[in-house]
Amino acid sequence: MGTNTRDVRVWAALAAVYVVWGSTYLGIMIAIETIPPMLSGGLRFVAAALILGTVLVVRRGAGSFRMTRREFLGAGLVGLLLLTGGNGMVAIAEQHISSGLASLLVASVPLWLVVFRMMARDRPRLLTLAGVLIGFCGVAGLSLTGAASSSAVGIVIILAGSLSWSIGSFLPGVISMPKDPFVASTVEMAVGGAGLLLAGTAFGERLHPAEISGGSWLALAYLVLVGSLVGFTSYVWLLGNAPISLVSTYAYVNPVVAVILGVVVLSEQVTAQMFAAGFVIVLGVALVVSTERKGQRPGADEPTRDVRTGPSPADAPNAGVTPS
Repeated sequence: MGTNTRDVRVWAALAAVYVVWGSTYLGIMIAIETIPPMLSGGLRFVAAALILGTVLVVRRGAGSFRMTRREFLGAGLVGLLLLTGGNGMVAIAEQHISSGLASLLVASVPLWLVVFRMMARDRPRLLTLAGVLIGFCGVAGLSLTGAASSSAVGIVIILAGSLSWSIGSFLPGVISMPKDPFVASTVEMAVGGAGLLLAGTAFGERLHPAEISGGSWLALAYLVLVGSLVGFTSYVWLLGNAPISLVSTYAYVNPVVAVILGVVVLSEQVTAQMFAAGFVIVLGVALVVSTERKGQRPGADEPTRDVRTGPSPADAPNAGVTPS
């Protein structure tokens, strides 16, 4: 493959991750207009797991899903944290707050991951710690300014979801997981989606197909086919074909895309205070991501299962490849 062709494919895949994962907040907002939030997430991830699992079996055979009991339980636990906890709480929170505000608060995930590394006795660089401090100042400011115009309950829920997503993004580096990221993602989506369906049913959510609007069905289909599968496939391809320093930029581009789409499509309001606090969060995340990548040893920029900045909870199937 020529260099120019390769560059075009890299930027096309990166644009897909930027736009697709940034747009999932909007997709969730439209889907939950007439579909209960946890059930909508459960349907999304179970359907995506069935599609991805079928493709893997057809192309590689059933043997591709051979894994140890510990690997299956590890992937299942990660799926529950990422999707049942993280993505589920994003959907619930978007009943109370705008999709743009949700995306900006979720941008704190890379900051939490640095905190977990410190708890595991890892020593981040000084600039990384500065980025964390800056980012959390933005989170505090956004929470306070957002609470003035939105539901404080929604903000608490989205922050709890971000924490769950962060734990789920951190764990794959310390527990047994399936070696193949596609297989791991299939298990995570199947278990996390099932968890959402069970949780939704337990909390009284009921699916009434006759009451679901065409817009919500379309949004759900978009989340399954584009958000979970196209975005995820593009991300995995990028991990094998582009520097991780470039791929990781989605962590601070996605919130910008989400806010713009929320304003344009849903006429969501973005106050000057929200804009300023959101900018501080994105600045902190950008500092963390750029500093961490520059601090890697030569050769450390190889494609790996990247769990240090995983996708946002609104995103795709797997934060461990991630999330959103």
